[in-house]
Amino acid sequence: MHEHPYSRLDKAFAEFLARQTAFDQDDKARFIRLLCELSYQLNQGHSCLRINRDATKLLQASGLASENQCAPLVIEHGRLYLQRYWYYENRLAQQLLQLTEALINTDLSEALLLQYFPESAVQTDWQRQAAELALTQSLSIITGGPGTGKTTTVVKILAMLLELSAPPLLIGLAAPTGKAAMRLQQAIASSKQGLPGSETIKLQIPETVSTLHRLLGSRPLSPYFLHDRENPLPHDVLVIDEVSMVDLALMSKVVDALKPGARLILLGDKEQLSSVESGAVLADMSAALSAQTLALKKTHRFDQNIKALAEAVNRQRPDKAWQLLLSGSGNVGLLSGDLISAIAAKQNGYLQRIKAGDNFSAILHSFFEFQVLCANRRGRYSVAEINVRVEQHLAARELITLSGQWYSGRPVMVTQNDSTVQLFNGDIGICLPDPEQAGRLMVFFNAFDGQLRKFLPARLPQCETVYAMTIHKSQGSEFDEVLIVLPDKLSPILTKELVYTAITRARKAVGLWAQEGIFKQAVAQKVERFGGLREKLQQGIKRMQQKES
Repeated sequence: MHEHPYSRLDKAFAEFLARQTAFDQDDKARFIRLLCELSYQLNQGHSCLRINRDATKLLQASGLASENQCAPLVIEHGRLYLQRYWYYENRLAQQLLQLTEALINTDLSEALLLQYFPESAVQTDWQRQAAELALTQSLSIITGGPGTGKTTTVVKILAMLLELSAPPLLIGLAAPTGKAAMRLQQAIASSKQGLPGSETIKLQIPETVSTLHRLLGSRPLSPYFLHDRENPLPHDVLVIDEVSMVDLALMSKVVDALKPGARLILLGDKEQLSSVESGAVLADMSAALSAQTLALKKTHRFDQNIKALAEAVNRQRPDKAWQLLLSGSGNVGLLSGDLISAIAAKQNGYLQRIKAGDNFSAILHSFFEFQVLCANRRGRYSVAEINVRVEQHLAARELITLSGQWYSGRPVMVTQNDSTVQLFNGDIGICLPDPEQAGRLMVFFNAFDGQLRKFLPARLPQCETVYAMTIHKSQGSEFDEVLIVLPDKLSPILTKELVYTAITRARKAVGLWAQEGIFKQAVAQKVERFGGLREKLQQGIKRMQQKES
């Protein structure tokens, strides 16, 4: 077992459980080390810990672990779980397997398929197959990289479901974060314009997208939701976007809250970073449930240079990726010169719009044209360091006036959900003088419905300056141009998934600030999350196939 800098919480948890045992000093010390490792691995995103026979014997002797009874710890096939995560994993596997059995006899005509997916459009072949999958099964998982048409496809699927349904369907749309929800909302509104169906059908496709927490009805200071198995969601069809960001516990609660007979359509990019919390749900589901999964393969978002770089990183070809960056093919390349000066220069656009008195939408649109994405929150070349240094640089050039924490032009990201003011983790706003209040500083946001919202700085939930953000926080976002900044030291978080996620946030251009060795080792390193969901799903599918034969 590797030595880790265990947190105080890891140690407190392990010592608390150790006090409940009758172990002697040596066995107690071994037990504490084992539970510290379990707690540490859970914080790294794993849902359980791989254990050997000696560890299994020690745990069984503790009286706190069981294979089939209610106990704080669960041992299952060489895996050690906290009871809670074992329950979530088992429950989710059971629910998903039940959904795979619930085939729906949809009278799907060739004429309807051709109406929405004409034969002449070769690039929609994968999209048509995804539609056939979603129309005939209760569970469908549509994966694909950015720009492969996931949203366009799902809007057509919803239109076809509405055409085939006699009573109107109640459709729910959700995403893990406010930012991802807003993006899905905009994409659906845009995709509806080109639908070949009737205006009546188009009007029945909702455009309002909620966060998963809002959909389920979050309860303050509680892990429970308003909607659950006893009080299911009312929707006949539920579409969830950016599923790679959804952790094991939340996905279990969402699937638990589906009403009997409901369809679940999941969208996401399985190559992206997994959720911050435990599990790699999308990757596990798409690997185990092949009959319910279809990957869209043709991208329409960005040009060949960005696509080639993303593919080289995703296939873990660090030399090729570095060569593409070195070649500086127009919109893909390495940044040379002073990092802070280059970042500060990119802020001129939105700051000039503020000076000219442009409307907030134009200012925010200009700000979103460029974004710095960092691997780390703290340390050298981190979000914290870059935000402070860029602020100081802009102030020295008199482009902003630093008069305390809040100043005209300060871009901020909300880092804590606050349902009372309807602001959520990841929402981005800009501090500006409000002409309606004699120039008083207010923080302006675009709401889900496109309406302008403004708040006094004191009313905001926890937030931080956002000239730079972490790559994790950028998930669900798009920017015209991104600059990826990697630290000058190796770290376990530097993986090909992290770099791929950063690259695929860009529509038009990608820049990189990194040492060659650091970049190449990041691309060579892959996230491996340990859990039992994939195995449980595979075994469940095998059992069902054996029963049928």
